[in-house]
Amino acid sequence: MPPESLPGILVKGLSSGYEVEHLVRVFFPGAKPVGASARDEAEPTGRIPKGPLVYARAGRRQLAAGLRLGGRVAVRRAPLNAATAGDEKALKLTLCRLLYDLLKDETGLRPPWGLLTGVRPLSLLRKQCAAGGEAVAEAHFLQKCDVSREKYDLACRIADTQRPFLEQNAPPGYSLYVSIPFCPTRCAYCSFVSKTIAREGHLIGPYLEKLELELAETAKAAKENGLELRTIYIGGGTPTALDEAQLDTLLAAVARHFDTRAVTEYTVEAGRPDCTSPAKLALLRQYGVGRVSINPQSMRDEVLRAIGRSHNAQDIRNCYAEAQKLGFDAINMDLIAGLPGDDIAGFIETLDEVIALAPGNLTLHTLTLKRASDLAQQRADDSSSPAAMLKAAYPKMAAAGYHPYYLYRQKSTLENLENTGWTKPGLEGVYNICIMEEVHSILAVGAGAVTKLVAGGPETAIKRLYNHKFPADYLAGHETVLERKRGVKDFYAGNLDSQTPGGDRADQHGG
Repeated sequence: MPPESLPGILVKGLSSGYEVEHLVRVFFPGAKPVGASARDEAEPTGRIPKGPLVYARAGRRQLAAGLRLGGRVAVRRAPLNAATAGDEKALKLTLCRLLYDLLKDETGLRPPWGLLTGVRPLSLLRKQCAAGGEAVAEAHFLQKCDVSREKYDLACRIADTQRPFLEQNAPPGYSLYVSIPFCPTRCAYCSFVSKTIAREGHLIGPYLEKLELELAETAKAAKENGLELRTIYIGGGTPTALDEAQLDTLLAAVARHFDTRAVTEYTVEAGRPDCTSPAKLALLRQYGVGRVSINPQSMRDEVLRAIGRSHNAQDIRNCYAEAQKLGFDAINMDLIAGLPGDDIAGFIETLDEVIALAPGNLTLHTLTLKRASDLAQQRADDSSSPAAMLKAAYPKMAAAGYHPYYLYRQKSTLENLENTGWTKPGLEGVYNICIMEEVHSILAVGAGAVTKLVAGGPETAIKRLYNHKFPADYLAGHETVLERKRGVKDFYAGNLDSQTPGGDRADQHGG
């Protein structure tokens, strides 16, 4: 739908329109708040803006949802009972359901994940199962949230696969994430915190110096709180965008402060073959890295050009062959469904070639048009249906001996779909499971990194510590970064449990 034809979103009667707005964008990607929803003080109170509009209102006695589009006006209303009126969460859910039913009927679309807009549907699945068993969970997903049977079964299958990993990696286990926010070039779909080497490569040296200081502080915090390192993940950006000497400096710094030999998994993203040389791959193996990601996204040269990649499909084949020769424990490869210039036939052609390479893991992403990406800013809309691509891909993955092992969703993903990791038996990416399912703490270092602290026990406590977003800000505000990292100790002091060293003193800390 052209941007000028998109309906605006007007929400009234709620403290926040966040949930309603994201639900509307499932049906109308790119729709924006207007009037009171956009906090436009110039908009007179009670006035309904002109033009295409999705409307949701929680009144004192009733709820209302409406759609004005293409000369049609449709409205739904429902009485507001006393119990719902006093519960903001229940009020939002009831209003969202009323609006969802209206939009589904008026557009003829049934989103595969129904009412769910959250990132972690498996977390919701486990909570429902814990609260009432599998029958309750099934009713919640299929009936209350209108999730398709296909997506519900996919979630159940992955939850079964993840169960032993959740048990094995519970607190006091933790993972270390290291952010290297530099890339050789910026991909058109990317919204991660990453800068090109040409533009900000001069910051890499100072960045690595400050990064080691944060690594030292992080190792100290982990030791003080009796945490046990399970996995290391160096991501970005593209860590192999560093030159060989810089990469050596980085890996040596990690090894100085953490026992890399004791981890169950050590991963480095080597996603771009245009900067991942045989020498760099050999260096990774020298430092004990067992898992790398070499991410084609597509094996079609014209699609690679369209997304701003400076390499071709043959470069990917060569890089994969070098990694395979060096004997990494597992090689992950990413593909994206819905890239500009791609179609179903081309996507399946790519998938067939990648399956023939037999990587240990294969992650199938759906294109997400985030606000910061070049594609979103250009409002690109020339891709074939990602849903049709994934529908054709999943059976091929299963036939090739892969099974799904982790899943997450993102806002603004095309056609309300998901990203799913597939694996050969025994090669599951443990870090991917741990971070997406919030199994244990992720101690994160570097620009844009977010430390996620998780304490076990009957009530799981979670706290996030944010680093400065961009490399230059990270360097300028490094004292603040280190000070925030000291918050790890404060968190564990207040959230000790029987699985955390010192847990027998939990009452002294209000745990």
